[in-house]
Amino acid sequence: MGASRLWLAVVGVLVAVSGGTDANADPGARVAGEIPLGGRAVQLDVYSPAMGRVIQNKVIKAVGAGAPTIYLLTGAGGGADGISWWDNTDVRGFFADKYVNVVMPVGGAFTLYTDWMSEDPSLGRPRWETYLSQELPRVIDGVLGASGRNAIVGVSMSAASAVDLTIRGGKRFAAVAALSGCPWSTDPAGIGLASAQAVRGGGNPGNMWGAPGGPGWQAHDAFANAGRLAGKTIFLAAATGLPGPADHGLPMPPVEAIAGACTAAFAGRLAQLGIPAVHVHRPTGAHTWGQFETDLREAWPHLAAAIGA
Repeated sequence: MGASRLWLAVVGVLVAVSGGTDANADPGARVAGEIPLGGRAVQLDVYSPAMGRVIQNKVIKAVGAGAPTIYLLTGAGGGADGISWWDNTDVRGFFADKYVNVVMPVGGAFTLYTDWMSEDPSLGRPRWETYLSQELPRVIDGVLGASGRNAIVGVSMSAASAVDLTIRGGKRFAAVAALSGCPWSTDPAGIGLASAQAVRGGGNPGNMWGAPGGPGWQAHDAFANAGRLAGKTIFLAAATGLPGPADHGLPMPPVEAIAGACTAAFAGRLAQLGIPAVHVHRPTGAHTWGQFETDLREAWPHLAAAIGA
């Protein structure tokens, strides 16, 4: 099968079953509103100059100033569909006694949380890399008096995004956890896997990073750029796709088996480079929030040690 046909085939399969730092970012990112959500939790609305609109963020504030921050990204729907860490897990209970600010952006469906090169008729001109790597951290550090030490966690679609943001973000993120996702490469399968997410939202992958396989895609190739993760804390987790106790009997399409293979391949790439990483390959797990929450709890001690939480 030719490369182009393989790419289209992978896109078709994933659509059927289906989650560069801008150095000139406008410093005008600011809080546009705050809504109490109970306890130390608030909805923090932040204006993004890069995207020209206000972005909602669910935030659990740490007790006292000077705490580090963990950013939790969600899956393909961006959390606006009511499917997220906030909606589907006990993040409020888990982080209640932790010395860390927890930030959960809402939005970014099917965008891969990246900066798109061109305007897209369906998805517009997303600038999520600029928002997550520059604008939002500046606001959080200023408003909450945070330490500037950050970790980022991605799940499903955003697992690869979290790796990409950590690679491209310089010192912004000291630690990353990629859960049940597929770090991108510029081979046909990798292009297809990344493209499938944009296609699900009606977007044109060519508007994201330009011609598939070209320089724009190579700049986001996690395998080619993995060396830039040296010195960072890395936690990778995925499972086989076989339902287990954490899934609570919920049926899911066979996405997790693909994620398990991708995650193992990326762990192998890091090992080849001599970059330490924690890699958890679970014998059961079917791409459910029960599995994701289990992985987050296991990742936390590693992330906490990296950011001083």
